[in-house]
Amino acid sequence: MSSTESATAPTKPVRIDTAEELDALVAEHDRVLLDIYTKGCTLCQSIEPVLGNVSKATDVVVAMINPQTDMSVAERYTIRSVPTLLLFEDGELVDRLADGFQGAQAVVDFVEKER
Repeated sequence: MSSTESATAPTKPVRIDTAEELDALVAEHDRVLLDIYTKGCTLCQSIEPVLGNVSKATDVVVAMINPQTDMSVAERYTIRSVPTLLLFEDGELVDRLADGFQGAQAVVDFVEKER
């Protein structure tokens, strides 16, 4: 870990559209939780306010991407269902949660568990 602090985490989810934006976000922040969703997915819509709460309750940067805007994201991370949450730490993918809708506490526990 570098001696410089990570950039300040936004307190609400950030929408990104490309793999390049994702790579830049992951490089800029120590921890990023990525929500992979699709338009029209009711579970995805239900989890969006949960992610806002997770963003406020933790130091993780929450980002959202619709893989239809950049299919390479779905291919790179072998996305088979939505919503899928990917957790990055220090630039590396460390965990995923692809169990459908999760409440705020379940997502906070996922983000904060020891790995």
